[in-house]
Amino acid sequence: MAAAALGAAAASSQAPAATATAEPGAGDEDSREVRVLQSLRGKICEAKNLLPYLGPNKMRDCFCTINLDQEEVYRTQVVEKSLSPFFSEEFYFEIPRTFQYLSFYVYDKNVLQRDLRIGKVAIKKEDLCNHSGKETWFSLQPVDSNSEVQGKVHLELKLNELITENGTVCQQLVVHIKACHGLPLINGQSCDPYATVSLVGPSRNDQKKTKVKKKTSNPQFNEIFYFEVTRSSSYTRKSQFQVEEEDIEKLEIRIDLWNNGNLVQDVFLGEIKVPVNVLRNDSSHQAWYLLQPRDNGNKSSKTDDLGSLRLNICYTEDYVLPSEYYGPLKTLLLKSPDVQPISASAAYILGEICRDKNDAVLPLVRLLLHHDRLVPFATAVAELDLKDTQDANTIFRGNSLATRCLDEMMKIVGGHYLKVTLKPILDEICESSKSCEIDPIKLKEGDNVENNKENLRYYVDKLFSTIVKSSMSCPTVMCDIFYSLRQMATQRFPNDPHVQYSAVSSFVFLRFFAVAVVSPHTFHLRPHHPDAQTIRTLTLISKTIQTLGSWGSLSKSKSSFKESFMCEFFKMFQEEGYIIAVKKFLDEISSTETKESSGTSEPVHLKEGEMYKRAQGRTRIGKKNFKKRWFCLTSRELTYHKQPGKDAIYTIPVKNILAVEKLEESSFNKKNMFQVIHTEKPLYVQANNCVEANEWIDVLCRVSRCNQNRLSSYHPSAYLNGSWLCCQETSENAHGCKPCTAGVPADIQIDIDEDRETERIYSLFTLSLPKLQKMEEACGTIAVYQGPQKEPDDYSNFVIEDSVTTFKTIQQVKSIIEKLDEPHEKYRKKRSSSAKYGSKENPIVGKTS
Repeated sequence: MAAAALGAAAASSQAPAATATAEPGAGDEDSREVRVLQSLRGKICEAKNLLPYLGPNKMRDCFCTINLDQEEVYRTQVVEKSLSPFFSEEFYFEIPRTFQYLSFYVYDKNVLQRDLRIGKVAIKKEDLCNHSGKETWFSLQPVDSNSEVQGKVHLELKLNELITENGTVCQQLVVHIKACHGLPLINGQSCDPYATVSLVGPSRNDQKKTKVKKKTSNPQFNEIFYFEVTRSSSYTRKSQFQVEEEDIEKLEIRIDLWNNGNLVQDVFLGEIKVPVNVLRNDSSHQAWYLLQPRDNGNKSSKTDDLGSLRLNICYTEDYVLPSEYYGPLKTLLLKSPDVQPISASAAYILGEICRDKNDAVLPLVRLLLHHDRLVPFATAVAELDLKDTQDANTIFRGNSLATRCLDEMMKIVGGHYLKVTLKPILDEICESSKSCEIDPIKLKEGDNVENNKENLRYYVDKLFSTIVKSSMSCPTVMCDIFYSLRQMATQRFPNDPHVQYSAVSSFVFLRFFAVAVVSPHTFHLRPHHPDAQTIRTLTLISKTIQTLGSWGSLSKSKSSFKESFMCEFFKMFQEEGYIIAVKKFLDEISSTETKESSGTSEPVHLKEGEMYKRAQGRTRIGKKNFKKRWFCLTSRELTYHKQPGKDAIYTIPVKNILAVEKLEESSFNKKNMFQVIHTEKPLYVQANNCVEANEWIDVLCRVSRCNQNRLSSYHPSAYLNGSWLCCQETSENAHGCKPCTAGVPADIQIDIDEDRETERIYSLFTLSLPKLQKMEEACGTIAVYQGPQKEPDDYSNFVIEDSVTTFKTIQQVKSIIEKLDEPHEKYRKKRSSSAKYGSKENPIVGKTS
């Protein structure tokens, strides 16, 4: 009754409906591609109770890897001399391919021999949702080489009847092993696979073997093997052949995949077992099978406790529909900054109902940023925060929707700002071995505390000086929001002249620079979490920098350090010059004055890393090999170097890039290859794994998307020995034989896939529908009884300032979600029916021992 009354009130509102956008015609989604996008984010926290070495030195040097099946896609820093290593490394990446298991391996680093795998955590893809968004301790499992498998096999079985020379009838089993797909790399290289094919029964084990296929993870065998199947004496010839159960019930075909080791032992790659009775009702059977672990591969005898690994994992799989489906939801979300009050907007409601606000913040911030709507939204939610702030000294210190939105915004738009400001100094700190410990209790033998103080002061002064001179590099979006925060804080606390500074410093110093200093790997300023000594140095610097930022903007001129040694150290900085510098910097970054663009003079650093490239020039003997090089991409050019920091060996101006596409493995028998097609010869590059290859292709496509003369077609294979391998054209200048991959729209200002972000928001609303329903009921109760219930209940924590407007928004959200459910369900049904069990897309999971 309450909801009905409220519905009538909401209907009388003059606000336009958010669902005015026309829906696509029925069946349209069938004619356009639905993108299935997978991503993984989380944190490798720490391990504990690892098995010690036998002997006096029990400690280990440990690191952890993330693997998609057997392909390593991420590696942490090495933590030295510990049986409880603290990694604390966050990760995020798009997953560009299908996989069975997500695995985390803990290794013991060995300088002279191969690194030792201590244990692993392997999670099936379908079980990842059970661990989403929460930290969990996983027990390490033993690593058995016979259980480390990946890939699939295409197999065909037939049963023929033959008449032998003496006139008796027998049956012949025909086994056609066609191909394999997705076999693992061996020591970083494509394997040399072969297969053994066996007919196994209680009293027989007939085995045959394929040829070895060189340097490929997707071998095409196309070999046929024949086995005679013995029949019982009671068999009589029938007009229509049928297999009698008693003859074949215990027979099975076993396919074992191996990597040919040449001079060393062959490596097991996996096996499948197919009972011959699959032919009971049919004379032919053809299917793809997933490779399985070997007999007893997972049944090792009782082992010692290997220890535990603490992980936080969030896996998402999004089915992104064509753009027009998201029109109504985008319209409603982008209206959010204009809704009065802001707590009645769709964007705010999403933050209220999500189990973890962080899940809502990332897609919301990215979508609003993409459409230049983040500044008014962030301003409105920050103003809501200020209403509840009673003490000016605690302004924006909480963990609200407003502060999380600004944190995420600064990560997205402030990446380049941090690189040009902090990276050179952080590199110097991380790569030097200067001790900066000033805690008397933690000093090592031989340390000189005065020297350490000087080292620490040198770094603090250098970092502080760089920060306060960096206002010209501060992104416009950050400046606009800081300006709004400053104005609102002054209005909220008109009698406090310092609050205009603390409102800004609480973000830019406390939540931006200080966090980036202590966790440079999180902001992509360093490739890994630093070692323990460097972390300690960065922590001391970060504490000092954030206190300088706060101290220079607060009325009380004293530090907030709890440790006496830090109070003593901070006295070095209690000079008027530091306060003046902080205030000047905060004035500059919270000003509405137009800044000169620094982008015209300084290229934006986008990505760097080590990969292999094929030689560009011609050698005397004609052969071109692959060499390891350090690649660096800026907004102006792609370069590669012999080592980081060295002069570039080769440079491709971004404006000269015509296309960036994957390269077929058959070109050089190497996985994870792509090509940068430019005005000279194509540059062929091999990344270390599929995730890295995908990231490089993506960022290169984005930075070159507006180039003139971009190609519409390309060659998916290389030009070798006088012809293109793909189309056999002999002219090196022949037009491409395959259309180029469609690029992202040219009007994207920030690298954001708005359809994907809107799909994420749709998924979050769908998952949170029960809470949305409770919020709707709360609006009804408030409307009828003129106030929230006194007793605690399921919706007592909801912020509902205007029940009528909030109810109306919830009704619009529910209506839009229901309409979006239809094409999603249609696609799911189509996908399940089209991906037949046993197809390449949906292979059979064979039986394991």
